[in-house]
Amino acid sequence: MKKVSSLSELGFADDIHRTLFRPIQQAAPPSPTQRRTKISVIGAGNVGMAIAQTILTQDLTDELALVDAKPDKLQGEMLDLQHAAAFLPRTRILASPDYAVTANSDICIITAGARQIPGETRLNLLQRNLALFKEIVPPLARYSPGTLLLVVSNPVDVLTYIAWKLSGFPPNRVIGTGTNLDSSRFRFLLADHLEVNAQDVQAYMVGEHGDSSVALWSSMSVGGVPILSQLTNDKAVVEQGVLEKIRKAVVESAYEVIRLKGYTSWAIGYSAANLARSLLRDQHRIHPVSLLAKGFYGIPDDREVFLSLPAQLGRSGVLSVANIHLTDEEAARLRRSANTLWELQQKLDL
Repeated sequence: MKKVSSLSELGFADDIHRTLFRPIQQAAPPSPTQRRTKISVIGAGNVGMAIAQTILTQDLTDELALVDAKPDKLQGEMLDLQHAAAFLPRTRILASPDYAVTANSDICIITAGARQIPGETRLNLLQRNLALFKEIVPPLARYSPGTLLLVVSNPVDVLTYIAWKLSGFPPNRVIGTGTNLDSSRFRFLLADHLEVNAQDVQAYMVGEHGDSSVALWSSMSVGGVPILSQLTNDKAVVEQGVLEKIRKAVVESAYEVIRLKGYTSWAIGYSAANLARSLLRDQHRIHPVSLLAKGFYGIPDDREVFLSLPAQLGRSGVLSVANIHLTDEEAARLRRSANTLWELQQKLDL
């Protein structure tokens, strides 16, 4: 029997990828492949160091550069990590308040920003972080013109938009962590209730990383089984109020962590490292991340907003956006989320 080398030989359409995904407009090619990889983390606070620690333990880079405005704390963090060299993969660790230390980075991860106060919404952080980004982004772009920018600081969607504007980079190379972590929290709650592994749960939160995020219930599945349609087939009643309570529980779970320990760190550390892996290793995995969303899912072309959509990530950044079917209600909520961010951006002085 002849061995089949590709699905196209079985009659599977060659252009199926274009049906499933929409390409990113004005995308730039990836930077030339280098033998050694380098990641820079801007901000040596709780979140920045959680990301740095996760990157080191997962052996994601050959060189790690740390930048912070507090020289003594920065030096202490660098030494603390260097002293663990015997227990970690071999990685060169650098640290300096001078952005020159980030030169030739493959990814620059921005975590610097004012800490979120218990009870404070992410959007209220914007004014305190805007001025800071004007000091951070231009030197990163200057020292690493081919880098990918990964924004973690909150409010992440608007700050990713700001980073894009300040960097002058093509939109595919400026990404926010967005609802990647929200989706992980969503999957955890569902997996815990259904008593399955969270990795077997396919469920996305999209839109704003925050209060107006949208849970995509219609596409949720566990082990390939679509949950809502299965419940409908079994004539079980799933009220919208119940679904909304679960969505709010996902949003409020971050506030609960902040209330209990003062900040979040470990989960976002794993989330950012997860994205860095997909980007650096060109894995073409689908992640809900904050990207330039105009033209997708009914968001007008004249609205340059960044919000989270399920996107394929690779070495050049955002490769494409998945064409997931949305219900009318989900699409309307997503557009409202875009409007919330758009209205806020109109108040910015860029």
